[in-house]
Amino acid sequence: MSLCIFCEMAIGKRGDNIVYEDEYILALNDINPKAPVHLLILPKKHIESVNELSGGDKDLFWRLFELAKKMAKEKNIEQGYKLIFNVGRKGGQIIDHLHLHLLGGY
Repeated sequence: MSLCIFCEMAIGKRGDNIVYEDEYILALNDINPKAPVHLLILPKKHIESVNELSGGDKDLFWRLFELAKKMAKEKNIEQGYKLIFNVGRKGGQIIDHLHLHLLGGY
């Protein structure tokens, strides 16, 4: 089985646009931004989508939101921004790896 692009980033095979990384999560600039600030925040652990989350993922899920707040402050958009999860192809999800979109700066 080949790794998805986000898993490749998590293990260091790719990552030109990573703006934050720790043991559990990454944040990167979206390569096709829909707003002046458009970051993707994702777990290093491969989870296909929101539909695949389990009770054991609560801490990881919370880390995504904590980083979103931190990045919004760093990007000076904390006064207003959007957080979006796309779920499944019909919901606009293109890469099968859970990721949170942070958009702002309008």
